[in-house]
Amino acid sequence: MEPQPDDVDRIVDAWRRERPDLDVEPLHVLSRISRLARRLDLDRVQAFAQHDLEGWEFDVLSALRRAGDPYELSPGQLVRQTLVTSGTMTNRVDRLERRGLVERSPSPTDRRGVIVRLTGEGARTVDAAMADLLARERTLLAELSGRDRTDLADKLRRLLGPFETETNPGTIPTTTPDTTTPDPEASKELR
Repeated sequence: MEPQPDDVDRIVDAWRRERPDLDVEPLHVLSRISRLARRLDLDRVQAFAQHDLEGWEFDVLSALRRAGDPYELSPGQLVRQTLVTSGTMTNRVDRLERRGLVERSPSPTDRRGVIVRLTGEGARTVDAAMADLLARERTLLAELSGRDRTDLADKLRRLLGPFETETNPGTIPTTTPDTTTPDPEASKELR
């Protein structure tokens, strides 16, 4: 069964009509990705708001949670995982600490350094926010079979590969769900 035309099809058709000299084929894929990204950003904002979190707070808490027991990282490790400056991270940790979601303790290996650790409340909050986010994301993907999701993930991985931070550090500016523009501090670091 042929899918029904959508808004992107109408936009592409209009561009073809108005500018037949342009190859507008990329719009078929990338405009849909852009529209889905906006939808995902909205879902993330809503999921995090239900748990009194902003996107950047979730980013820091989830980095600590993914670190595994005892759920701690150095500020430098958090900077690398969230692509913000050390000054920005200090401010973020301060704010999360005031909320009781993280705590600082002296580094056991560097007496000048500290370790940032997820508190019990921080772990409960990020776990609940993650569960809510995943439920929303499952709803977004419900139209696709398991095989379709796997195929789509593989294709998107190929598109993202050249930009990934693990293979090419500093090439992706960070955009958090609570904003539509890259973090200016992170962009400075990436130049």
